[in-house]
Amino acid sequence: MRTKTATPDRGGLPSVFTYSRARAAGISAERLYAYRNQGLLEQIGRGLYRWADAPEIDQDLLEVAYRVPRGTLCLVTALARHGLTDIIPDRIDIAIPRGSRIPTLRPAIDVHVFAKKTFDLGHEELNITDGFAVGLYSAERSLVDVIRLRHREGADVAWEALRRWLRRRGTKPATLIEMAKRFHGAERAVRNALEVVL
Repeated sequence: MRTKTATPDRGGLPSVFTYSRARAAGISAERLYAYRNQGLLEQIGRGLYRWADAPEIDQDLLEVAYRVPRGTLCLVTALARHGLTDIIPDRIDIAIPRGSRIPTLRPAIDVHVFAKKTFDLGHEELNITDGFAVGLYSAERSLVDVIRLRHREGADVAWEALRRWLRRRGTKPATLIEMAKRFHGAERAVRNALEVVL
């Protein structure tokens, strides 16, 4: 005889939710853990849950969205999101503003500390799931960053990304130069990069 799994009382909770939100929805800690033990929900990280029948999502990005409120996808990870590289990063690059506490995250996530003054330049939002989003630098900001940090990211990565960006309809080198002017020493590096690839 098959045991019937009870349908959980979701209390109006979305597909992904926090412990605090579950408690506010009237779900006791005991019931939450019972749902987890029955396989009705999955504990993604400390204080973060997902219903077992919810659509699949990138759990590393979800962890960033939850644990690093200002975390922003940057460098090669951002280039990949914008289709400016064929590299499939084995690690997720996220930026946080200088002076922020560096969170403890999974080993597959690299945290980079960027200057507060320029941190929000080119900042966009990438929705992960209900109520969870992570920052994403624009294609132009990402290009400026990999060009100015090419000693670390690799000049070949920067040049190829720049070539792809220039082939896109409506892109103008002047836009990139304007973004670069906001970063110390970046304008010259971007102008040199444009000379290399044009």
